[in-house]
Amino acid sequence: MPAISFQSVSKAYPSPRGAQNGTFLALDRVSLDIEQGEFFGLLGPNGAGKTTLISILAGLTRATSGKVSVLGHDVALDYAQARRCLGVVPQELVFDPFFNVREALRFQSGYFGVKHNDDWIDELLDSLGLADKAGANMRALSGGMKRRVLVAQALVHKPPVIVLDEPTAGVDVELRQTLWQFIARLNKQGSTVLLTTHYLEEAEALCGRIAMLKTGRVVALNHTSELLKSASSNVLRFKIDSELPKVLADQARITGRIVQFPAHDAHEIERYLAAVREAGLVAQDVEIRKADLEDVFLEVMTQNKDSVHGVSLA
Repeated sequence: MPAISFQSVSKAYPSPRGAQNGTFLALDRVSLDIEQGEFFGLLGPNGAGKTTLISILAGLTRATSGKVSVLGHDVALDYAQARRCLGVVPQELVFDPFFNVREALRFQSGYFGVKHNDDWIDELLDSLGLADKAGANMRALSGGMKRRVLVAQALVHKPPVIVLDEPTAGVDVELRQTLWQFIARLNKQGSTVLLTTHYLEEAEALCGRIAMLKTGRVVALNHTSELLKSASSNVLRFKIDSELPKVLADQARITGRIVQFPAHDAHEIERYLAAVREAGLVAQDVEIRKADLEDVFLEVMTQNKDSVHGVSLA
């Protein structure tokens, strides 16, 4: 039995007034299963449908068609049991301003009928670096500390399936490391984890399998290692102090001074470097590296919208 099953899930919204079509399709027949014990990544650009899919999973939005289940419990027909199996960390910082951290976690336990949960609450507080904030009012916490409390609230009823929707967005390195150490430990103990993130290095390091969404459709679904193997090239990387000519810039991924070109062979590497020299620029710190998940992601997203890249349910 899968931990999470999406079966031909579609979600349509009314189109803005004046649009030619009557509806906007946020999700288009999304089908995938996440097995028990997996650490699974769900990636895609803004507007791809990731949060809509998670909202349907959590019972916050109803699918227009299709079926979603958590450990065999239909999220629409058996909502209470499906929700009890889930621990969801949302993107937004939502908190009750009238309680301190420990009280908030106790109330969250009560929502799921869990009593006498102080030992587990203490472990959560300690594991997430919140022990010294247990008596602090939620309003007095920094954004990073509020994010830690959201994680603790999602885990307070010991759900077998953990859903993390951009959990490290805008937080410091210390929290990211603390969070991933703790979540990785829970995953090793058997918890299923579904992660959405824009930090692709996190997804590459943590996720055994990855699905990529584009305009509401699954355009890639495979083991992380297989997606990396499918990359069509290595990457030429160097730094420059001036702007590249447009004809070169259109072929590159540029981040500040860092320029990266997809490079299939030695001839192509030399061609790029020669073009840089002809433009009167000096390439510094030149290196060739293997393609990473960000390279794969960009390649998939720039393919024809009707194509499917590396799709496998293995």
